[in-house]
Amino acid sequence: MSTFGSEVESTKDDDMLRTQCPQPPDATGATLHGLEPTMTNELTRRQLLSVGAAASVAALPTPGILAGAAAPAEMPRRKFYAILSLGRLGFQASFAESLELTVKHGFEGLDPDPNYFASLGDDGLKRLLDDLRAKNLRFGAAGLPVEFRKDEARFNDGLKNLPVTADILQRAGVWRVSTWVLPCSNDLTYPQNFRQHADRLRQCAQILADHGQKLGLEYVAPRTLLRSQRHPFIHTMSEMKELIVAIGTNNLGIQLDSWHWFNAEETDKDLLTLRGSDVLTVDLNDAPIGLSLDEYRDDHRELPAATGVIPVKDFLGSLVQIDYDGPIQPEPFNAALRAKSLNQACTSAFAAMKRAFSLL
Repeated sequence: MSTFGSEVESTKDDDMLRTQCPQPPDATGATLHGLEPTMTNELTRRQLLSVGAAASVAALPTPGILAGAAAPAEMPRRKFYAILSLGRLGFQASFAESLELTVKHGFEGLDPDPNYFASLGDDGLKRLLDDLRAKNLRFGAAGLPVEFRKDEARFNDGLKNLPVTADILQRAGVWRVSTWVLPCSNDLTYPQNFRQHADRLRQCAQILADHGQKLGLEYVAPRTLLRSQRHPFIHTMSEMKELIVAIGTNNLGIQLDSWHWFNAEETDKDLLTLRGSDVLTVDLNDAPIGLSLDEYRDDHRELPAATGVIPVKDFLGSLVQIDYDGPIQPEPFNAALRAKSLNQACTSAFAAMKRAFSLL
């Protein structure tokens, strides 16, 4: 297996990255069965741009409804698990409603809610974790609750509150945290933006490390978004690896998205430069038919395996090969899906994930 560096990066950078993404220790003792959980995205890309409980509470059930046909003997079985992330589908609901929908539609987990966890108290949180374990459910992708993309005052306010959020998530067994990086700026050149991101994300990562958590960073690739502001910024996997090296903490990884992987013109070979432990969470999407790479908009996507434009089979097959064992969820940013009722949208999202997994 290749190291966590790009094939075109230096061996030195590869070695640095290999040592920077160890498996996080179970610092809390709260992680059920020693498996991993996560945190929700409180800051969405659509909000910013205006363009549109517990640890893994049990081993992934052997083949349930999401499992496809039996894989060939030489093909390892998937270890990643399908999450219902309502925010990524364009909906909002309470944690209790999300849990009910997760169970009803057969998903293997859901997004955690640190504010809800905090409201439960220690006894209530323990009962919730016991209930999730009994239901064989895991928590999904984590979101960094710090606005690091804008002014210094807003960043400092978020950073000041991060230890409180990280603490409640730690008590829930949550160690996966992730965020996305805007691929452009009107005010900062690439070097200026790079330095600011490295400094601010380093401060976030250090706080998370104190709570046994890792931070995954997502690159955003559509060309329409890249060109929407004066100065382009990070929009490929190799560039994100360079930022991870510059940040320099030992608790970093990548948030993958099939949409951005496709728009960056990357292939399975790029994915195979990663190890499973380098990936914190995965979003799964397809792309509209009949558009060029110069025309795709970040807020116009399709459900997984809906059109066949994105080679979902290659993407998922590579995740199996690198032994990725974390959460994966649809993030279609799709108007037709948002026009449905919440229950209908969950039905469609589950069917799409089942269809995508059946390709393996």
